[in-house]
Amino acid sequence: MSKNGIPVRLISEKFTNHKPKGVIDMPRFMGFVRMEEGVGTPPQALFDAMDEYIGERASKGIFLDGGGLYGTEDAVNYVVRQGEVTRVDGPYSEAKEVVGGWAIMEYPSLDEAAEDQRSFAELHAKHWPEVTVISTLRQISTGPEAPDV
Repeated sequence: MSKNGIPVRLISEKFTNHKPKGVIDMPRFMGFVRMEEGVGTPPQALFDAMDEYIGERASKGIFLDGGGLYGTEDAVNYVVRQGEVTRVDGPYSEAKEVVGGWAIMEYPSLDEAAEDQRSFAELHAKHWPEVTVISTLRQISTGPEAPDV
């Protein structure tokens, strides 16, 4: 519930699911990259390649939003365990991998999204081969049902 007693989910759905007439509804995906904490700053060549990659997809309406993330030293987590909420601040010595960046993208199909995610992973293989990066793609849910692609 919001402060004024109106269910937040209903307000959110009212605005996020509204599409102008004639707009084709395509599935959205979240892509993110994970790596070990503390591997350092990516090389400039990777930043340059990603700028080109993202620019091309943004001009086609595929890339909607995204960015890199700072390290976990400034992270704030709330852990819910057995009904209790506890704030836990970083850094986290037990963390093996951290999310280094994320993107929201829209594709006509899962196959096209997966193919493009592979080309994004290949940028990392080419320009930062000494770092193990896990490039993940997940479809964004529009409701309680399973993805329908």
